[in-house]
Amino acid sequence: MKRVVETADAPEAVGAYSQATTNGSLLFTAGQIPFTPEGESLADEPVDVQTRQCLENVTAILEEEGLTAEDVLKTTVYLADIDDFDEMNDAYEEYFLDNPPARSAVQAGALPKGVAVEIEAVADAE
Repeated sequence: MKRVVETADAPEAVGAYSQATTNGSLLFTAGQIPFTPEGESLADEPVDVQTRQCLENVTAILEEEGLTAEDVLKTTVYLADIDDFDEMNDAYEEYFLDNPPARSAVQAGALPKGVAVEIEAVADAE
């Protein structure tokens, strides 16, 4: 059975979506953009700073369920400009030191709120 996951330690969902959902086996986060839990946009910051905030948000959602980055099976990284891949990757690898998850990284036509990066994750919730 699907259950919604919410935490005050990540930006609240604004719209018809949840921060994450789980069925008890897998946890799926919504795409996390570089907004602080208080709702402050970091869209004007460099890509590495934006990436870290996205992953801080993912981490907060995981922690709400007692999970860590080690439980992440797959991420998808959306970039406004694929030329930012190296800068994103340098920050990204700080969060997945050992046995990193599978990952896709794609250039999107545009991302919400004018940000440069958005990251979603699927984690093993068992």
